[in-house]
Formats: sequence, structure tokens, C-alpha cells
Amino acid sequence: MSRARQPPLVTGISPNEGISWTKVTIRGENLGTGPTDLIGLTICGHNCLLTAEWMSASKIVCRVGQAKNDKGDIIVTTKSGGRGTSTVSFKLLKPEKIGILDQSAVWVDEMNYYDMRTDRNKGIPPLSLRPANPLGIEIDKGRFPQKDLESLFPGMSADFTSENFSAAWYLIENHSTTSFDQLKTAVVNLKKQANKKNEGSLAYVKGGLSTFFEAQDALSAIHQKLEADGTEKVEGSMTQKLENVLNRASNTADTLFQEVLGRKDKADSTRNALNVLQRFKFLFNLPLNIERNIQKGDYDVVINDYEKAKSLFGKTEVQVFKKYYAEVETRIEALRELLLDKLLETPSTLHDQKRYIRYLSDLHAPGDPAWQCIGAQHQWILQLMHNCKESYVKEQKGSNSLLHSPMLDLESDVRPSPIGHLSQTASLKRGSSFQSGRDDAWRYKAPQQVVFVEKLTKLVVSQLPNFWKLWISYVNGSLFSETAEKSGQMERSKKNARQRQNDFKKMIQEVMHSLVKLIRGALLPFSLREGELRQYGGWEMKSELSGQWLTHVIQTVRLSSESLTALEIPNDMLQIIQDLILDLRVRCIMVTLQHTAEDIKRLAEKEDWVVDNEGLTSLPSQFEQCIIHSLQSLKTVLDCKPGEASVFQQQKTQEDVCQLSIGIMQVFIDCLEQLSTKSDGDIDTSHLSVDVSSPDLFGSIHEDSSLSSEQRLLIALSNCRYLERHTFLNIAEHFEKHGFQGVDKITQVSMESLKELDQRLFEMYIEFKADPIVGSLEPGIYAGYFDWKDCLVPTGVRNYLKEALVNIIAVHAEVFTISKDLVPRVMSRVVEAVSEELSRLMQCVSSFSKNGALQAKLEICALRDTVAIYLTPESKSSFKQALEALPQLSSGTDRKLLEELLNKFKSSMHLQLTCFQASSSAMMKT
Repeated sequence: MSRARQPPLVTGISPNEGISWTKVTIRGENLGTGPTDLIGLTICGHNCLLTAEWMSASKIVCRVGQAKNDKGDIIVTTKSGGRGTSTVSFKLLKPEKIGILDQSAVWVDEMNYYDMRTDRNKGIPPLSLRPANPLGIEIDKGRFPQKDLESLFPGMSADFTSENFSAAWYLIENHSTTSFDQLKTAVVNLKKQANKKNEGSLAYVKGGLSTFFEAQDALSAIHQKLEADGTEKVEGSMTQKLENVLNRASNTADTLFQEVLGRKDKADSTRNALNVLQRFKFLFNLPLNIERNIQKGDYDVVINDYEKAKSLFGKTEVQVFKKYYAEVETRIEALRELLLDKLLETPSTLHDQKRYIRYLSDLHAPGDPAWQCIGAQHQWILQLMHNCKESYVKEQKGSNSLLHSPMLDLESDVRPSPIGHLSQTASLKRGSSFQSGRDDAWRYKAPQQVVFVEKLTKLVVSQLPNFWKLWISYVNGSLFSETAEKSGQMERSKKNARQRQNDFKKMIQEVMHSLVKLIRGALLPFSLREGELRQYGGWEMKSELSGQWLTHVIQTVRLSSESLTALEIPNDMLQIIQDLILDLRVRCIMVTLQHTAEDIKRLAEKEDWVVDNEGLTSLPSQFEQCIIHSLQSLKTVLDCKPGEASVFQQQKTQEDVCQLSIGIMQVFIDCLEQLSTKSDGDIDTSHLSVDVSSPDLFGSIHEDSSLSSEQRLLIALSNCRYLERHTFLNIAEHFEKHGFQGVDKITQVSMESLKELDQRLFEMYIEFKADPIVGSLEPGIYAGYFDWKDCLVPTGVRNYLKEALVNIIAVHAEVFTISKDLVPRVMSRVVEAVSEELSRLMQCVSSFSKNGALQAKLEICALRDTVAIYLTPESKSSFKQALEALPQLSSGTDRKLLEELLNKFKSSMHLQLTCFQASSSAMMKT
């Protein structure tokens, strides 16, 4: 796999030469993406990562270590780019040796100087061992390279205390530009120093001459006596005398040198004390330095000094050192407690947590600070979540101001508002991130539960990544070292992590369960048990959230799930969130369909009875648009995101959605029935109008501001016809498009219910219109005591039939004005009723005279021929039965008269009968 970045390239270093611990600035390209990306830095082969300070991708600052090579490359290694290369090199210079009395800005180890003492110098005071300027003239350092001098004088040294001292090397290095006269002066100075040493020895001998002379005289006398006497008595007296002389000499010497020796001993003691203080001032000043560095926050310096002191004095037996080292340990213990408090303090950044854990690890703090930090962070997140819930619950219950917790930064402008209708201007922008900025008005309109869920998820998404990354760092050991230099600590960390994997998994699961149950308590309280409801609920559920707000909540939770999935948290830990999303999706669908049914129920209030060319009002269109808008609002809910299950995977959900959908259709059907069967006083028809382009032959609707019950029935029938042939089919397609199950059942049940309503309304209208016409036939036939047995020769169609035709024409006109598509259906049924009644009346006549039979046949044929285009098999059968009940016309004269009278009727009624002359192809549509 190719690397994401190019390897590091060092193109410059400043300065490019220096001694050990020189601070240098490294410049180049691709030097890492951050401090944690830098995993290696070597200069002249020495690892300098400990002192490295990453500044940017093109700059690193560090100190040069004690390398073995005097010249080498600068190699940078990063996680993202691997091992790099260098186009420049660094030259490591050997440090200049500094004398005891020379001023220096750094600490100089004096051990080397004492180790170089020789036996001949033991009697010389330490401060005189290494005079800073033995020649007594001004030193002028030359610029000769150290390497060249070493090659010129192999095995020699410029240190005048060394056994391999080279005077030529010393003069070249320190007096290469000194004049000859100054060098002669230096020779005179050297001679004076030598004479002073000789004079000092001679003066020491002169001061003790009397003692030497007395001793010499005593020895000579003893020698003479021994030679003369040779007796033991002389030997005894002489021995005693010698002892007395020696004692007197010793006493005299003590008296002479007691003051000098005392001053010398005191000076040596003072000098030794000063040397000890100077040599070990690091330890003596360390307690105070630790306090100062802790106050400044320089914990790295404290830890380095402590490690140095521990390595030097950790096992010392010197009481003074033990006393000061114990004070250092006291300060370090206080620092451990301080760092642990800072580590467990919340809130805290991941960078600070890692830093404090490394400090505690370097200080060998007891226990496992990293795991303690993970536990504290876990409790902090849980406390944040519950405090968030409590704050919003109190706000919802009417507290005057939102409680400001030090752990929460809640917006003060969050106000509860009724759910009601959502404003167009306060759109939820479902496609945008829930963390994006919104207009403040949104929070005024949003219910408290919605604002709470957004705040809660934002809180978890902001806190959990650092919590998870802290655990990952704990598992891979990067909390202690990113360059594997501290392998022991890393191995212990990995071992502890393996032992605590289940504990951490429980922590993550507890956070996920708390998140889900808090959301359920706010939005789905019925899904919690009673005990859980007391802990995670407490909301006042005056009314349930609308589908739009639930959709917004689903989008918010989905974005949270995506953010948590990006952390590579195992899916089994996040499954509970997927279950929550599924329940929210199901609930959103149910609530949306329920609210849709309520909206459709209110459509009756919006019926304006404005009829278009098709005989339809806006009601079917409003119904269809309401359904489509509802389904479109559910599109994001119905769509399955990665890892989500289908919302219809459960059989119960399918059944519930199917029943709600059927209920929506039934609500609209009931709405139609209610509108069509209301009394005139219950319906507001002040705004009634008909499309101006609609053909209105009679203008009855325009002339009358009120709408009759028969006209309402016709409009309802027209709407039913359109619903059956178009609207319900379109809605079924939309249901299938959005993945609804049981669409066939929804359509079938809805169609059956609609047809039942249509038939009831049709029967009501026919009853209103056909019954008066049918009822007028019998009185009209027998008006004026008409008798079929005794009647005159027919002269034409009688008035009762003409009145019946006019009434039928009026029905035709009324129906045609509303919807011409309904004319065939209504007219056919009216004709059936009239023909059936006419057939019954004819069959009830006992006998016909010749003229009566001719009159009856004339009227039956006139009616049949006039409404021929509306005849149905039933009406044809009725007319046939009526004619069969009449005597047959035997003579041609009667048949001719019948034909003439029929033609006369059609001619005289031509204008009135025009409505019955439309093309049968158009009129017979059903």
C-alpha cells in the first residue's frame, strides 16, 4: 500500500556545527503532521527524539546529543512518511576544557580533573593544580582545527597536567598570534614561579636549623661517650638524654607550627566544604528548583532532574545526601498527587491527558493512572448526559431560567413551544449536519425534546472520540512512548489493556445504553420499563411530536451513529443505536400516517364546491396531494442507510401500516359522505361557483346561490368516479414506490368502500329524481277519468308523457351541468324506473279498446324512441313487456296512423328532445 505522504527531507540545519547539547533548528519538507507523527530523529547517529520539539511540517527544534561520530546526517522518521533523508550534515565539535577558576555558563564535572592528579602533586593545594594562565600573559585562542592538531601531535595533549603534555601544541592552541617579546616575558614569569617554589623549600629548612643542630650535637655526644666508656650505664644515660632532646624538639616544633597548622586545617576544611557544595550543588538546590519548575509547569525539567538525582544519590549512605534526597522525594510525591489530580480533572483535552499519564509513568506513580483516567472520563460523560437531561426537563416544566451546570454550555435561548404547524421558514434542512449553525428562531420553535436530543448527541459525539482514542493509546502503548524506547512500560500497558478489555467494553455499552434510553425517555417513553422511565424519563408529554420533528430527530441520531462508526467502534456496541433508529422510524411512520388522517378529516372544511370541466371539485386533488406530501416527508425515514434494516421487516409493522393506510382512505370516504349528505343549513355555499368554461345550458347553479342536496350528491358521485379511476390508483403507485407492504389489500378495501359509498349516493339521487317522475305517471294517465276501454281515436301523445319527458330532460340538464360523464348512468337508471312503472301500469289494465290500444302503443313507442340511447336490457325488457300487454294492431290504417302521430310528436318536441340526440358512442360511456 502506498504511503499517504512523501518521506521526510532535511534541507537545512542551524547552526551546522557545535558541541554536545547545542540547540539546533532543523528545516525541511514533510517533517510530520504533528508531535505524535514524529517517531524518530537522529543527528550524527545519536537519537535526539527526547529533546525534539515539533513546530511545523517544515521545522523541528532539538538539542544535539553525545554522538560518537564527529560528522553525520540528520535523519527524521515519521509515521506517515517513514524514514527520511538529508541533504545537509552536522559537525560535532569537542568541548573546550574549562579550568576550575574559569567562568562557565554550564555545569562542569570536576571528577575528571581530580582523577588526573599525580602523586607528586598530592601536597599541593587543589586550587593550585591547574592555574588558568601558567605563562602569565594574555591568551589568544587560535583557529586551528582540533582535528588537525590531534593528527599533528599524535598521542600528545595540550593539558599541562597530563603526562603527555606537549608545549608546542599548547603554544599553537593558546598563543599562535602572541609576539616574541610577550613570549620572553612568559619565560621570565615561569622562572619566577620556579624560584618561588625553591625559596619556599629553603625557607622551610632555615626555620628548623636550631632543632637540627641540637639533634646533631646530641647524637655526636652520644657517639663519643659510647666510644670512650662502652659501659651500659653510659648507654642508659645517653638514651634518656636522647629521648629528652627529642621530646623537647617535638614540643618546640609543635609550639612553632601549631598556629600555622591550625590555619591550614581550617582552610582545608573550608576548601573541602566549598568543593562539596560546588560539586553537589545540583542536589542541594534541587528541592527549590523542583518547587519553581512545578509552579512554572516545567514538569519535564523536574522529571529529568529527579531521574538524575535518583541515579546519583538514590542509594547513597552519606547522611547529608540522604537528608536532601528525602526532601526531593517529598517534593516528587506532592508532584505525583498534583499530576494525578490534573489527570482526573474534567473537562480535559486528550493531549493533556496523555501528557499527564506520561509524567506519572516517568515518576513511577503507583497504580495505573491511565486506567484511572479512562474510568474518570467514563463517569464524566455519563454525568454530562444526565445533567443535560435534567436541565431540559426542568426547563420544560417551566423553570424561569435554564440551570447552568459547569459541565454544560447550554444555549439560553432554547424555549419550549407548541408543536402545532411548522413554519415554512423554519425548515429543518435534513440533509445538513445537526452541528451546523441555524437561525435562532429555529430553537424557539423546536420542542424541548428535539433540542435535547440534538444537544445530547452533540455532547456524546464530541466527548466519545477522545475517550475511544485514549483507550486505543492505552492498548497500543503509545501513551508512554511512540518510538518504542520504553518497551517495558509498553508491554505492561498492553498486558493491562488485555485484562481490562471487557471492563472497557462495558463502559462503552453503558454510554450507548444511557444515550439510547435518554432518547427513548424523551421520544418513546412507552418503550421503557417503569424503573427505567423514572431514571431516564420525566418529560411532560402533553402531545406527541409530529412526523416532521421525528424525521429531524432520526436524521440527528443517524449522523451521530455515522460519527461513532467512523471511530471504528465495533458494530455490536453500536447495534443498540441501530435498534433505536429502527423504532424511531417505525414511530415516525405511524405518527405521520395518524396526522395525515387528521389532516384529511379536516379537508371537508376546505371544500369550496367549485366544479371544473370534469365535474370535479378540488377535494380529490387535495386528498392526493396530502397523501403524496406525507409519503415524501417519509422518504428519508423509509430509505435504509448502511447498516439499517428495512422498516417493514416486522410483520406487525406491516399490518399496522396497512391498517393506518386503509384508515386514511376510509377517513376520506367518510368525509365525502358527510359532505354529500349534510343538510342545506350545515353547508356554506356562499362561495359556490362553477368554472366559466363549463357548458351550462340552464344556468340554474349560477342563478341560485344555494346548492341543493341533489347537486351535492352529483358532485360527490363525480368525485367518487374520479377517485376510483385515477386517484386511488395513483396513491397505490406511490405506496408501492415508497416500499409499503400490502398495497393490493389497501387498494382493494378502499375501492370496495368507495364503491359502496358511490352506490349509496347514486341510489339516493335516483330516489330523489326518479320517484317524482314515476309517481306522476299513473295520475297523468288517468287524468280526466280516462279509460282504456272507452276512448277516442288518438290525436297525439297526451300531456302526462310530455311532462314526464320534461322532468327527465330536467334531470339530464342538472346532471350534464355537473358532469356529462354521469349522464348515461343517471339517465339509464331513470329510464329503467319509468319504463318499469309504465310496464306495470299497462299490465294492470284489464282490457283495451281498439283506440285505447293504439293510444297506449303510441305513448309507449314515443317514450321508448325518445330515450333510445339510454335503454338498457332491463328497460328494453320493460318496454317489451308493456307492448306485449297491448292488443296487436291488425289493420294497416292503424299502423300508418301510429307512425304519423309519432312523427308529429317528434317534430313538435324537437327542441326539447335535442338532449337525447347526442352520439351514442359518447353518451353510452359508463
